[in-house]
Formats: sequence, C-alpha cells, structure tokens
Amino acid sequence: MPSSLARALVATLTLGAAALAFADAGDMSFFVTSTNGGKGADYGGLAGADKHCQALAAAVGAGGKTWHAYLSDSAMDGKPAVNARDRIGKGPWKNVKGVVIANDVAQLHGENHLDKQTGLTEKGTVVNGRGDTPNEHDILTGSQPDGTAFPDDGKDHTCGNWTKSGTDGSAMLGHLDRQGTNQPPASMSWNSTHGSRGCDAAGLKSTGGNGYLYCFATN
Repeated sequence: MPSSLARALVATLTLGAAALAFADAGDMSFFVTSTNGGKGADYGGLAGADKHCQALAAAVGAGGKTWHAYLSDSAMDGKPAVNARDRIGKGPWKNVKGVVIANDVAQLHGENHLDKQTGLTEKGTVVNGRGDTPNEHDILTGSQPDGTAFPDDGKDHTCGNWTKSGTDGSAMLGHLDRQGTNQPPASMSWNSTHGSRGCDAAGLKSTGGNGYLYCFATN
C-alpha cells in the first residue's frame, strides 16, 4: 500500500474513533471527575463544583448539558441546607459507555448500578479503588444515604460547604467501589461511608480519596 494511502487510511480511522468517542460522551449523563479542583475539598462552594463538572464535560464534547456536582450543603450562616438529591435532575443517568447507573432519583438511592466498573470518569477511565495504588475510591458528597444534607449536629460534614482546604473540618465521603474496612452497610455505600481526615489534599488522600466528585446532567 502506498505510504500516502496508508497515512490517509490511518487518519480516517483515527477521526472515526474520535467521532465515536465524542458521540458516546455527548450522550453521557453521569461521570466521576478525572481530576480534582486543586484545593482539597475547597471548590468555592456548590457553584464552583458545578463549574468543575461542566468544564470536564465540555472537554469531551458533553458541554451542551447542564452539569451539577452531587454535593449537599449544610444549613449555615442563615442559609438553608441543600440536598444533593435535589440538584441532579430526574434521570435516567448513564456513563460514557451507555450503561445506565440509575433510572431515577429513587433508584439512585436504592438498588442502583453504580460500582467501580460503571463509575467511569468523563474520559471513560476506571477510578482506582481498594487494592489499587493509590486508592482513590472516596468521593466527596457531604450527604446522608438518602442524598439529603445532615441535620445541624454541630459537626462539619461538608468542609464548610466546600470552602475549606485546611486540616480543620471534614466531609462525608462515599465509596465508589463499595468496598472498605468499615462494617456493612457503610462500606457498601456509594454516597455516605465515612468522614474525611480534614479538608486538605493530604487529608483526603490519607482516607483513600483525591477530592473527586460525582457529576450528573440535570437535563
């Protein structure tokens, strides 16, 4: 085969593969972030976390949808609590490969299909879980198992509503791979397993995470 023809064929196949990948991403309505915000659990609040989800989605061709991070806010400074479950639309949600994670909010907080193999990033990669190095299965949520914010119990469950990046404070985390040393059912919870050791990057890593988020398309 002439070299020019071979190069043209390779280029065509490459473009075709890229188009297919973007087509899959464009149909995606759920992903786990492939990168963190760079400041531990501090995303500049819910708006900053949503912006992070939106930017990552746009980078793979899924920016035409409105993306929100699955995060709750605690009642604070005269502002009411915000429930993660109320921020993510009605579903259904599927990953970049077209696998349905849940059909609606009720299933998401019940018998959903989220685990290590389905909880892919926007790029289609698998997030490290228990047994991998490093383990990064802790995902920020600040939520109770039903997706609601914690009641005012004097404890920090949201790293100051996603504005803290120091050693003080804590955030509720979920296990993406539903594994861990905690006794069931906590170790099986994708959204409410245990709190973090502080809100800084080192603290999040020490408990098995890297400041990642669950992102859902709301439309």
